[in-house]
Amino acid sequence: LHVVQRALERRQLLQENRNLKSEVSAKYRFDNIIGASPAMQAVYALIAKCAPTNSTVLITGESGTGKEMMARAIHYNSLRKDQPFVTVDCNTLSENLLESELFGHIKGAFTGAVANKRGMFEVANNGTLFLDEFGNISLSTQAKLLRVIQEHEFRPVGSTANQRTSVRLLTATNKDLKAMVAAGTFREDLYYRINVFPIHVPALKERREDIAALAFHFLRTFSDELEKPVSEIS
Repeated sequence: LHVVQRALERRQLLQENRNLKSEVSAKYRFDNIIGASPAMQAVYALIAKCAPTNSTVLITGESGTGKEMMARAIHYNSLRKDQPFVTVDCNTLSENLLESELFGHIKGAFTGAVANKRGMFEVANNGTLFLDEFGNISLSTQAKLLRVIQEHEFRPVGSTANQRTSVRLLTATNKDLKAMVAAGTFREDLYYRINVFPIHVPALKERREDIAALAFHFLRTFSDELEKPVSEIS
């Protein structure tokens, strides 16, 4: 009876997992992203073109334009859609913490490292790693990322052994990386490694015809959330 019970519980968990993945994949279908303007249609065409590949993608655009949503759309329309999608915000972590977050660390590597920690390159193995605010990474960390992209291996902080990884790298920034290369604050070789397939997400001022559709999308969303029957905007 215990064996049967465990088997039933496992089957239920697997089914719930499949249902959740299906819901997430459906959420990031192109037709669920709001925007029918020519500018957004061009973005969808680029996503459809690059999604089935393993190309590194650089997503640019102003803050709030939906760069992470585009990254998720790429992942959930790719061959890796059943594998992890992992996000790292490079703007919120110091250089040391960012390296630990990306590559992991071993116990005793630095003060406070009381246990081994897996890095996101390990967690996202066989899936997609999305590095947001990529333009804020220090030159030292840029050099280490370049090695990961070239050699498909990394070294946890404090370790002497390399680990292999197979991740698809997606990056996003609101900065002008080409200008940063010219200024010497961003590595040129890394820029060309991540800019294999560039996608620029237009700001709302560049696609004003989408404002009404977005407004009614948010109206429906919050009407359902707050259980208020509001059907129009004055």
